[in-house]
Amino acid sequence: MFSDDLKLIVGLGNPGPEYIKTRHNVGFMVLEEIAKKNSCSFRESKKLHGKTCEIGSGDSKTRLLMPNTFMNESGKSVRSAKDWFNFEADQLIVLVDDMDLPLGKVRVRSKGGSGGHNGLRSIINHLGTNEFKRLRIGIGSPSEIQKERKSKTISHVLGKFSKEEFVILNFLIQEIVSCIEAITSNNWEKITTRLNSYKPENS
Repeated sequence: MFSDDLKLIVGLGNPGPEYIKTRHNVGFMVLEEIAKKNSCSFRESKKLHGKTCEIGSGDSKTRLLMPNTFMNESGKSVRSAKDWFNFEADQLIVLVDDMDLPLGKVRVRSKGGSGGHNGLRSIINHLGTNEFKRLRIGIGSPSEIQKERKSKTISHVLGKFSKEEFVILNFLIQEIVSCIEAITSNNWEKITTRLNSYKPENS
């Protein structure tokens, strides 16, 4: 069961069958695993511009949200959820892909800028604050050469993981789910250290 301090877990990605299991949708993939583990089914919510499901009951309810606004407008969905459910920004966690991290690594922060990620930028703009928790999930870079990397970015993030990559990713997803479920108000630092030091080869 999730902590009362955690009201909304947002996974970022793009809606539609053509984007399923793509690198940009790794946030969706983590949420789907959390939902599966908690026997929670997603349903469309027009007012929240996304798919949601609820875990727990009463005041201790935690909601999962997958925006269907496409990545660049993710903030519209997150803002709608914040207004509707009336929680604070620090009771939110955003799960997002990160091309600057190698596959199998994750970086956890309690606040910060967008780092060039359009989904995070949209959320910061719509919430009017960057003080919310985020988990950046490594998807690797298409190239070490800057010029080449720029030209291959779109095809890389919208490309699908290989079978070998899935093995690494699945271990990481299980670790992320385990850590999110263990979060309480007084162990966030411990969870941050655990995830930030995670190494795929330990799996």
